[in-house]
Amino acid sequence: MHEPSDSGIPVLTDVVGERDDAAQYPSNVEMLVAELQTRLAAETFALTEELLRGAIAEIEAALFEQVSRRLREALPELIDSILREHLTTDADMED
Repeated sequence: MHEPSDSGIPVLTDVVGERDDAAQYPSNVEMLVAELQTRLAAETFALTEELLRGAIAEIEAALFEQVSRRLREALPELIDSILREHLTTDADMED
């Protein structure tokens, strides 16, 4: 590990050289930051998913209501026109 200088007293450059090896390992701060990043990302994803699901449910409900309303408005006229067209064609064929 540490090889002292010839005098037996560690020299600053010897100690700094040992610290370089330690710098490769994550510090407590780096581990805390990584843990917080993971938690923040997970919580953000969960909130986003919840909000999107709610928004999609609201959009589905609005679309369903809009389509239902349009069908209630348009179907009677469509059915009436098809029946009249068919009955008129059948009456013309009988003549």
